[in-house]
Amino acid sequence: MHTKSTKTKTTDAIRILDGMMGADPAVQRLLAAARVNARVAQRLYHLRTQAGLSQAELARRVGTTQSVISRLEDADYEGHSLTMLQRIGGALNQQLDIRFVPVRRKLQPA
Repeated sequence: MHTKSTKTKTTDAIRILDGMMGADPAVQRLLAAARVNARVAQRLYHLRTQAGLSQAELARRVGTTQSVISRLEDADYEGHSLTMLQRIGGALNQQLDIRFVPVRRKLQPA
């Protein structure tokens, strides 16, 4: 006799990754850091393209090189400095806002 699985399928990438990574605290910390890096990179890219600037143009405004901007827009980059983020914010007429938010609890399987 064949029974249906009680698990609900999802297309939410974060939930899929969470399910694949398991409950190991070390893995969860790495995943959380990767999420932060990806969000910063994504936000920088969005602000730059919204302003209609190339990486080279933003680099000139910030006083750095295009390769630095490219690295900052890479989701794998882990070296974001507050000083550089503030400089980029200034060049894009944006204010940097750092917040602490409660950690979302991981859903436990029933």
